[in-house]
Amino acid sequence: MPLSLRTFETIPEAVAALSAGSARYLGGGTLAVRDANEGDLSFDTLVRVTDPALTRVEIKGGKVRLGASVTMSAILHHPDLAELAPAAAAIGGPAIRNMATVGGNLFAPTPYGDFAVALLALDATVVAGGSPMGIEEFLGGRDNFKSIVSAVEFTLPAAGAFRFVKVSRVKPKGVSVLSIANHVESDANGTITRARVALGCMADRPVRAREAERALVGATLTEDGIAPAVAAVSQAINPPTDAVASEWYRREGLPGHFRRLLLR
Repeated sequence: MPLSLRTFETIPEAVAALSAGSARYLGGGTLAVRDANEGDLSFDTLVRVTDPALTRVEIKGGKVRLGASVTMSAILHHPDLAELAPAAAAIGGPAIRNMATVGGNLFAPTPYGDFAVALLALDATVVAGGSPMGIEEFLGGRDNFKSIVSAVEFTLPAAGAFRFVKVSRVKPKGVSVLSIANHVESDANGTITRARVALGCMADRPVRAREAERALVGATLTEDGIAPAVAAVSQAINPPTDAVASEWYRREGLPGHFRRLLLR
């Protein structure tokens, strides 16, 4: 089936085009173009937006705003986003990172979507249609999302407070077996005062490990201090079995990788 491409200057114009027929939004193309090449017949039109604000990185007073069309390469090479570089670098190889976008990654199904895991740990806000929403709310309802994401916003983590790991069978650009993002805040004595732990490939979309978060608060990043969190990280997860790894393999591997990430 032939595909047509429609280009608009503004998001409202693109939203109108998407609602008018069997169309799909085109960000970086790593998901939509692949689906088209694999025979997806649910759409016959690709819609894109050229608004330069979508590719803009804004950092002011520790607050970050990433346009939805900002690529993983742009994040990886931005001098003020070094804390996020490991998450951006985990997305495919150089060619993919040159195309893959922040907004597109929010919709990527398991076993993809590693950057969305990082954004979940950072408690990001998703901006769409002028109405910001928490990333957890967005991820929960993304299957029925009718607007276009324009940006994500979050507070830049302090040096060393954010940690990310992606586990894959093929390095450096294999598909995820699992991914973990951890953001902790500590007091002057090293006691954790706030923790967010996000997991990839432990459900059909990124999820938080709430029991592990609770176990980390009041603890220190030592072997004994993190033991309760490591024991709790596998609670309330539902890993898939796919061509990359089985449910059992993901479940068994998670605690060990989480422990190593915390002690890194």
